[in-house]
Amino acid sequence: MPAVNMLEAKTSLSRLVEAIELGREREIVIARNGRPVAKLVPLDVTAPGPRLGVAKGLFDVPDDIDAHNNDVARLFLGDMNPTGEGAA
Repeated sequence: MPAVNMLEAKTSLSRLVEAIELGREREIVIARNGRPVAKLVPLDVTAPGPRLGVAKGLFDVPDDIDAHNNDVARLFLGDMNPTGEGAA
């Protein structure tokens, strides 16, 4: 993480940006009067976007998808008879 003073940053901004852009430097600190005041870092070019719908169109969902919800709930609760028949 090299540090450069304000004058050097102003006169060689293109070179500093190129070093970041090409990955030669991960960050460059810019100092004023010997005190760090700013940091030059690469932008995250793959900004995370919404992930809902990434499989849209890849699956067929049946119309009766909720038909067995009660049976599944009983199984989760430990009832080994998913139909509920014969339970006392």
